[in-house]
Amino acid sequence: MAERPVEVLVDGAAVARRGAGLIAERARAAVAERGRFALAVSGGRTPWVMFAEFAGHDVPWHAVTIYQVDERIAEDGDPDRNLTHLEESLPEAALQRLVPMPVTEADVDAAAAAYAESLPERLDLVHLGLGDDGHTASLVPGDPVLGVADRDVALTGEYKGRRRMTLTYPALDRAGEILWLVTGAEKAVPLAKLLAGDESIPAGRVRAAHALVLADEAATTGRP
Repeated sequence: MAERPVEVLVDGAAVARRGAGLIAERARAAVAERGRFALAVSGGRTPWVMFAEFAGHDVPWHAVTIYQVDERIAEDGDPDRNLTHLEESLPEAALQRLVPMPVTEADVDAAAAAYAESLPERLDLVHLGLGDDGHTASLVPGDPVLGVADRDVALTGEYKGRRRMTLTYPALDRAGEILWLVTGAEKAVPLAKLLAGDESIPAGRVRAAHALVLADEAATTGRP
């Protein structure tokens, strides 16, 4: 089982700041070493704050490619879309390097396959969140997508009113590093399971070799 060291910070804002600084650091190091950095990002309120924090960091965006971890199948501009919030939060230089998931295509199965083809062999860093039901990306409890082993991108069944396009375990497990952002008292139980590698929750089945969990005090104590 991959180790998941955890850094506990005072609140969600501190988690967002630390996450932005860490990603910027990883990007600079990768570009200096290899000339490129491949990042995949998830949605969520704390991440949106983190993305806005990038504006205060030195990031070599010209050599960075940003992919989506998952996306709801909905029209462009829909408030449910992660892309809508990415466009509101990321600096302009970062948006120019964003490769959105093609969820508005008529043939979403073909679109998922095409997105998989656009991915590098290994993503350098994947940012993931954690749902109160233990889901991560759009790998949700009971969905057949949990068993997908032959594709890097797949479609889910309906979850909270939407089907989604998501990276699968094979893509996540090959990542150079997973950065988990976990905030809020409602995450205390799934966070404990994640840190224990409990495969009863989807997040506990992610097996990338290197991972770091950034959590706020509420998520580690269960107290707001």
